[in-house]
Amino acid sequence: MKPPVLLLIDYQKGFAFIAARARRNNIEAEARAMALLTFWREKGWPVIHVRHDSQEPQSPFRPGQIGNEPMGFATEQDGESVVRKSVNSAFIGTDLAERLDALGRPDVVVAGATTDHCVSTTVRMGANLGYAMTLVEDACFTFDREAPNGTVVPADMVHAANVASLNGEFARVTTAAGLMRELELRTES
Repeated sequence: MKPPVLLLIDYQKGFAFIAARARRNNIEAEARAMALLTFWREKGWPVIHVRHDSQEPQSPFRPGQIGNEPMGFATEQDGESVVRKSVNSAFIGTDLAERLDALGRPDVVVAGATTDHCVSTTVRMGANLGYAMTLVEDACFTFDREAPNGTVVPADMVHAANVASLNGEFARVTTAAGLMRELELRTES
């Protein structure tokens, strides 16, 4: 079995600033992502961390700001790659596709934030580029969003709608525990 690559998208401290003013879903997302990362590291499988370098002057994700730093668990270790992006897709303006191709075009397992922005865009684009994408939906999160008419769409609904739109068309959707169980069985056989 060719080992899948774990693509961790935008687990950065800047989300704490957003969480201070907007309700988010999936409070356990980071713990599940940390479990995935630990599993991948124990297996010696490839990990790619994606970081968002915002170009917006007031963004907490701007390079040089504390919000641009990775969350503690998502700090890369030796042998793990970091891809820096300035737009929603981790494929635009980066060498992500080249890195994946150099690994032999493995299955790509995605977890990150936010579900409806950078995660969804990266999954869609990866699938369009021919990569087999797996979304670990319970290791992703998002925030309440305001519709043009002022209606607030709860984060749980935003997340669920985005996961549903990716499921089957752009990615296989699973949970962290389910995926780790499945991969453990595949490596044992």
